[in-house]
Amino acid sequence: MIKALLEYSFLQNAVIAALFSSVICGIIGVVIVEKKLLMMSGGIAHTAYGGVGLGYLLGFEPMLGAGIFSVAAALIIGKIRRKNAKNSDVVIGLLWSLGMASGILFTELMTGYPPDMNSYLFGNILSVTTSDLYMIITLTVIVLLVIAVFFNDWKAFLFDERFCAIVGMKTALLEYLLLIITALSVVALIRVAGIILVIALLSAPAACAGFISKTLKGRMITAAVLSALFCLVGITVSYYSGLPSGAVIVFVCSITYFLLSAVCRKI
Repeated sequence: MIKALLEYSFLQNAVIAALFSSVICGIIGVVIVEKKLLMMSGGIAHTAYGGVGLGYLLGFEPMLGAGIFSVAAALIIGKIRRKNAKNSDVVIGLLWSLGMASGILFTELMTGYPPDMNSYLFGNILSVTTSDLYMIITLTVIVLLVIAVFFNDWKAFLFDERFCAIVGMKTALLEYLLLIITALSVVALIRVAGIILVIALLSAPAACAGFISKTLKGRMITAAVLSALFCLVGITVSYYSGLPSGAVIVFVCSITYFLLSAVCRKI
């Protein structure tokens, strides 16, 4: 594997993408799991499919379309959550379905042969291009900067949102920032695990880290390390077996979570 890594640029891109994506999984995954926002993340991810389809239809970068649709969905969900939390699940479900339906319709409206959408749906880290890599690195840096600047506020916000509001913290700003960086994280992970499988990659490493570390920073670091290991295992298995990389990564991280859960419950 090491020899192949030195020879083939696509493997180098895959490993770099895995490492930077793992940083996002470690940071945002822990926040999402702690705030119980997995369904919201799934809704944002599936909405991105509409942006991918629109990008192909109108002739611009599909991942840019995914980013626009994801951020728009995140802001809509945030607005509904703050106004009427009872309807947020309905909105998330509708955006989830609308995004997938839009993506299908947009690609069907294209002239000529429709593009292969499997890599967007299920991920293929071995097909990450240099432009994809630049996008992943850029989004990772943005997420890191936002978390670093507001880290102490995030700790308080995750612990007790109501208390933060009482003492005058700008909880609305924190919530919208969380939703936006979650949307950007989803876009960064689409090429790794795909729209359909991205929820597992965001949740499993973070949930596994909860068994190992109890501090917020410790869980983020542990989740990032675990995510990197899962991705590297997935790349290796996929390279030698020809199995889909996204599915292998998600399979490995999910099985690891169930094993850790079973072991920790017995201890």
